[in-house]
Amino acid sequence: MSMNEDHLGKNTLGKRMARYGRVSGSMANLALKLAGEKYFGMDIAREEHAGKLVQSLGNLKGPLMKVGQILATIPEALPKEYAAEFQQLQCNAPPMGWPFVRRRMKAELGAGWEQKFTSFERDAAAAASLGQVHKAISLDGQDLACKLQYPDMTSAIEADLNQLKIIFSLYEKYDKAIKTSQIHGELAERLREELDYILEAKYTKLYHHMLRNEKHVHTPQIVDNLSTNRLLTSTWMEGSPIMGYIDKDIETRNTLAMNMFRAWYVPLYQYGVIHGDPHMGNYTVRDDLSINLLDFGCVRVFPVEFIGGVIDLYHALQNDDFDLSAHAYKTWGFKDLNKEQIETLNIWAKFLYGPILEDKIRPIGIVTNGIYGRETAEKVHKKLRELGTIQVPREFVFMDRAALGLGSLFLHLKAEINWHQVFNELIDGFDLENLRNKQTEALKKFDIES
Repeated sequence: MSMNEDHLGKNTLGKRMARYGRVSGSMANLALKLAGEKYFGMDIAREEHAGKLVQSLGNLKGPLMKVGQILATIPEALPKEYAAEFQQLQCNAPPMGWPFVRRRMKAELGAGWEQKFTSFERDAAAAASLGQVHKAISLDGQDLACKLQYPDMTSAIEADLNQLKIIFSLYEKYDKAIKTSQIHGELAERLREELDYILEAKYTKLYHHMLRNEKHVHTPQIVDNLSTNRLLTSTWMEGSPIMGYIDKDIETRNTLAMNMFRAWYVPLYQYGVIHGDPHMGNYTVRDDLSINLLDFGCVRVFPVEFIGGVIDLYHALQNDDFDLSAHAYKTWGFKDLNKEQIETLNIWAKFLYGPILEDKIRPIGIVTNGIYGRETAEKVHKKLRELGTIQVPREFVFMDRAALGLGSLFLHLKAEINWHQVFNELIDGFDLENLRNKQTEALKKFDIES
């Protein structure tokens, strides 16, 4: 090892250990508070403690705030006071300054990188958990978005994932109803993928392909010669935050809800692919109410049998067919479920599928205790705790997250639509072999491993 490599190795280790210290302190605080409450009867002000915890974690760049957002949508992964705070968790740390930007751009595009743009804005247009975006103009006058990955994110992810494993271990001691190893495995795989901007470029192109016939959904186009593994350059998508439309007329709100529905579910039922991050910053609205879908770092490609199971469970609930619902859960990867466990899972399924089971115009649902699905999740979790431990299949994590995330958005919009009709039009003529062929062809086209 050269002196330079040795220095870099020590520097990386130092950064990782520093991060461990900051994250461990916050997480140890959470664990001690919950353990004290459980084993020693200590009364803690959960809402106040949750707020302080989230504030300390929000000042760390990296994946932990994304993990927090994901955990908040997994029923009962955290006590409800913490889930409510974690849902709001954002990257509050300021973006990296111009010296970092200049070094990163030089490392990715070479010493003359500025000559490759007509202009490049020094201040970040947006800051996220793993990188920040700068607006630029190409040599041919096109508006661009340049996403730069923060330094040492590999170490940050590994540090945070190790801490998450400890949190899950403590949680399983606290509550044995749900095994978390598959949840951790899924989070780890998706987060590591988010560091690979070459893969994200492929996913962006895949989405452009899958949504090419959707007139009301737009995706950015990748600029390959200005992109690398840590720099992703795409066309700039102008739009407004969707929350600015929640007080508009019902026709406007319903139009936006329908466009969002198709942006997420056309790729799922036609290609077996889902955008796993329905975060408010990942879509904007154009003047004509069409949707810009952004940020393809967190994409999940499902086995086609899993999608078949989603539709099987819909028909099972529709026809009160217990055997078909048992088959659907087995297809999803649940193992050795007994009759009572299946019936309990069906309570949660009926909540998620509720809007598409009723053939009428209706809102998506109601919010209880500030969180969509909380009351049903608590009921299901209490029953599962009585019936014994189940292992949640890893595919479930982002499917559940997308359903709850979009459901929450539709609630904000107060959209009222015949979801049953919309869903049945989408799956009309569904054929497992046709889905397999379309998925295989699309993944091959963009050199994506299945």
